[in-house]
Amino acid sequence: MTLNDENWRTTDLNVDSLWIIDKRDSSGKHENNYHGNFVPQIPNQLIRRYTKKEETVLELFAGSGTTLYECERLGRNYIGFDINQQMIDIINQKMSDNNKIHFTVNNCDVVNGEKMDSVIQHQLLWSDKKKADFLIAHPPYLDIVKFTDRPEDLSQISDLNIFIDKFTAAMSNGLRYLEKERYFAVVAGDIYKKSEVIPLGFYLMYAIKKAFNVKMKGIIVKNIEGNRGKLGSQGIWKYRALNSDYYLFKHEYIFVFKKNF
Repeated sequence: MTLNDENWRTTDLNVDSLWIIDKRDSSGKHENNYHGNFVPQIPNQLIRRYTKKEETVLELFAGSGTTLYECERLGRNYIGFDINQQMIDIINQKMSDNNKIHFTVNNCDVVNGEKMDSVIQHQLLWSDKKKADFLIAHPPYLDIVKFTDRPEDLSQISDLNIFIDKFTAAMSNGLRYLEKERYFAVVAGDIYKKSEVIPLGFYLMYAIKKAFNVKMKGIIVKNIEGNRGKLGSQGIWKYRALNSDYYLFKHEYIFVFKKNF
């Protein structure tokens, strides 16, 4: 975002480290039709803050297309990857009326560096810079929800250490195509497994800090009140939590980094 005397006072960009969102944006092409898709307000905020119009956003886990639809709305180009061909087909159908941006959603295992290189180099032919201006990653949370039955799908991995290694490899492949001194974000949360909280987001954050020359720019906690699956059933969830020894998850983390290499 380019600041001037007026827009910094009037912008709705949230610079706090706590984002409380009343409900998911369901306007335009957004649908809450895919388990694990994230709130459109997250990519909207990040894209507007860290990119300009006609710049390019790279996404490693496209999911149901949430980030792409925000890119179309905001006039940013988009390169996405996923391995769920069914969702890719749905995304392409919903984007069939696009005449605003360059975009592509590729069926590709982002852990496979050689395959990703061949795909992304071809998709960046329209770009003078040959690199993206912002990267976003919202990976599966281990095997809590299995999105496909493909063995390379990260949602098939139950071992935490293997998952972290695979995720770090995917980030390495993606960061090669992010311009130096630009920003990227990882959206992740905690999980509850084998009767204990696994702070997956912080494991992934630490893995990035350990593996790459980056600067941590923000740790944002996102809470959405309209938590799907718990709407209208707060009572039973409260009862279950009180009857046991755990707390209800209503948050995710947004880790923002600056690439220095």
